Amino acid sequence: MNYYVYKFKERVGYEEILSKRRTMVKPELLDNSNENYKENIEFDIKIALPPKADCKFNRAIFVFHGLNERTWDKYSVWVEELVIKTGVPIIMFPIALHIGRSPVSWSNPREMQMLVERYTQLKGKSENLSFVNFALSSRIKADPHRFYISGRETIYNVCQFIEEAKSDRVEVLSADVHFDIFSYSIGALLSQVLIMANPNSYFSNSRLFMFCGGSLFGEMNGSSKLIMDKEAFMVLNSYYRGEFLKSTLNSDSPPDEIDMAFLCHIDREFLKEERIKFYKKIRDRIRVISLKNDIVIPTSGIKGALGDVWSECLKEFDFPFEYSHEIPFPCSKRKKGDSEDYTLWLDRVFSEASNFFV
Repeated sequence: MNYYVYKFKERVGYEEILSKRRTMVKPELLDNSNENYKENIEFDIKIALPPKADCKFNRAIFVFHGLNERTWDKYSVWVEELVIKTGVPIIMFPIALHIGRSPVSWSNPREMQMLVERYTQLKGKSENLSFVNFALSSRIKADPHRFYISGRETIYNVCQFIEEAKSDRVEVLSADVHFDIFSYSIGALLSQVLIMANPNSYFSNSRLFMFCGGSLFGEMNGSSKLIMDKEAFMVLNSYYRGEFLKSTLNSDSPPDEIDMAFLCHIDREFLKEERIKFYKKIRDRIRVISLKNDIVIPTSGIKGALGDVWSECLKEFDFPFEYSHEIPFPCSKRKKGDSEDYTLWLDRVFSEASNFFV
């Protein structure tokens, strides 16, 4: 597969995000002396190109990944399926402080395991804490507002990238390029906020396909050795269903479109009318595939977000092999004899997505 790499330097919203990060409580053990991580401000955006691409494209699809991802490894097959089946470039866009945008030490098993052991000695055992999720768990527990700030920063980044593409600065995209979105897990929440807030009207006609995502925030369960520990998830859930709601609504400055789009997706009853009205309006531009055994992003939470139109937009699958939310297509762990089923269901998911975009 061929890739074009776009060198991105954050400009839009830079001062706003940095000033907010500098007021946040620092984790106890994680070295967090400088919130202005260079790798988060200047990073590569990989764009997978269709075979024999020899022109500028007027269509492209963003791919937004899940929470606490450090590499694109598990998405490589997904991206290949999408680029081949749709024939358009796939923009692998990293969320702030995630893939390629976080300190290398956060992905160092030995270094993080040492911190896990030290944390356990000081605080006692924490359910689902692991070297994989220590950095995220620590930062969330110290200040859960980080979650929202990273999402807001990513939205600014996406809008800046679109602005640069429409200014003819991205070599493989034409200035009149149209963008759709394929999103997974927490990337789906990001895409829901993007589509609903619709900054600069960039997404007025965009199509959105969500896989293992689309739930109300309050009905997710992020406690996982691959995502965050139970304590961090409880802190996160409590903060956004309580203090965040109150502080945002009672702020001296009224919530903007991004704030309101996120608020609409926190709780089943809060701002329900606005959310239901929105999904009725875009029901022809949205599709979702959930998994029956997904306990992180349950189908019920997605139905709660979509309202009555879920029956038109949502399909629930149940793969005939062992899977989980975190690893829906477990290449390395599939049992002998599962290969045919694995290939069939991988093809089905990404055919559904590609046919929807085409």
